[in-house]
Amino acid sequence: MIPAFNEAKSIGNVIQDIRLHIPNASILVVDDGSKDNTAKVAESAKVSVLQLPFNIGVGGALRAGFLYAHRHSFTQVLQFDADGQHKAEYASRLLEAAHGIDIVIGSRFSGAKDNYDASLFRRLAIRLLSLVISKICKTKLTDVTSGFRLSSSTAIELFMKDYPVEYLGDTIESLVIARKAGLSIAEVPVQMSKREFGSPSQNLLKSTWYLLRAILVVILSLIHRK
Repeated sequence: MIPAFNEAKSIGNVIQDIRLHIPNASILVVDDGSKDNTAKVAESAKVSVLQLPFNIGVGGALRAGFLYAHRHSFTQVLQFDADGQHKAEYASRLLEAAHGIDIVIGSRFSGAKDNYDASLFRRLAIRLLSLVISKICKTKLTDVTSGFRLSSSTAIELFMKDYPVEYLGDTIESLVIARKAGLSIAEVPVQMSKREFGSPSQNLLKSTWYLLRAILVVILSLIHRK
């Protein structure tokens, strides 16, 4: 499942990479109201496309994708970014770790080698959030903001009805929701690439805002789920 917003330049390569390393996978692109040709590029690649009429954010796009997966009787969903950062060659690690686990996260920071390009402040923010969420989920997690995830049929059924749409909710709060519902969570080491196109938010001001919003998400999720 690939949520995509204005990723016409990269979506074709992403689909090609998935087909190379996971040839038996069914591919769904959730076009989140893109203004470019994202949907057309995906359709030309002969994959399923769920085209939303306007942009609702990655959380809303993912909820729509989980509903699609449930209605079409899929028992596993692999979330995959449309910007070229995720590498399909690591999907096998998530699949192998999924036996008896409801959510498997592809972590940029749990392996010996870490080549992820991020500012020091952003890394510290992710580390702090991971420590907090690890306490909540009662399992060691190092990359709670990673969108490279594998969900079981139980997680699909939960997320199609209850998946946060707020900023960072799709990564952080979704784990709190899963834990409160009794789902099991684990992670495996992966490596990620830089975006193929566009620029990530890496300056100090945006990184500070990222941290503050993330902390607020955690606090609100704990309040809402009590």
